[in-house]
Amino acid sequence: MLLHGLSGLRAAGLGCELSAVHVHHGLSPHADAWADFCWQLCERFDVALAVERVEVPLATGEGLEAAARRQRHAVFARCPADWLALAHHRDDQAETVLFRLLRGAGVRGAAGMPGERRQAAGPRLIRPLLGVPRTTIAAHAAEQALCWVEDESNADRRHRRNHLRHAVLPCIAQQFPAAAQALARAAGHFAEAAQLLDELAVIDRSLVAGGEGRIDLRRFNRLSASRDRKSTRLNSSHLVISYAALFLT
Repeated sequence: MLLHGLSGLRAAGLGCELSAVHVHHGLSPHADAWADFCWQLCERFDVALAVERVEVPLATGEGLEAAARRQRHAVFARCPADWLALAHHRDDQAETVLFRLLRGAGVRGAAGMPGERRQAAGPRLIRPLLGVPRTTIAAHAAEQALCWVEDESNADRRHRRNHLRHAVLPCIAQQFPAAAQALARAAGHFAEAAQLLDELAVIDRSLVAGGEGRIDLRRFNRLSASRDRKSTRLNSSHLVISYAALFLT
């Protein structure tokens, strides 16, 4: 649906070039068929396509999904574009928030996926469908006679995230029909809180600055423990200098 929508905007005079990238992980026996599907779809919408083959290391200890994601984002960083649109939707966001909360995430992790994010290199990532429910997307796809492929690994409930998607979230929705909407809204609140904490840490850094790249430990010790931790993360390199200076004076 995302490619269909963007190609429609281009036809309406969006005023930018549109291309697509497909990352071929080589992990599924259907991987070649998925690449072929992408070629056909992009040909239908007159969109240039690049298929990038990657090798996902299986012995890194980070897990298959995490390793595949890392390779995928490495491809994204190399894309010669200003913006790169991803098709995550509201149900994906709700799933991400719940998954991270169950793993004990802080406010930044509980903020889920940002609607827009600048990478260290490459195009800026955007998620224009992040507020759209899966049911709305499926209904629009059916109305427009759009086809898609399903990754069979998404049905494997041995993966915790898939278990959340297929078992836990539907159970929650029976008692809380607006659960996905509420979790996605909470992600926005967490994102705002994370931004405020970052801004507070910058203020605290200026408050405890002692000059010449040092930290004034007396001022630093007046901060609450939680503000200490946040400020320390911003000032870790300066703290080494500060403590060294403390022992030398």
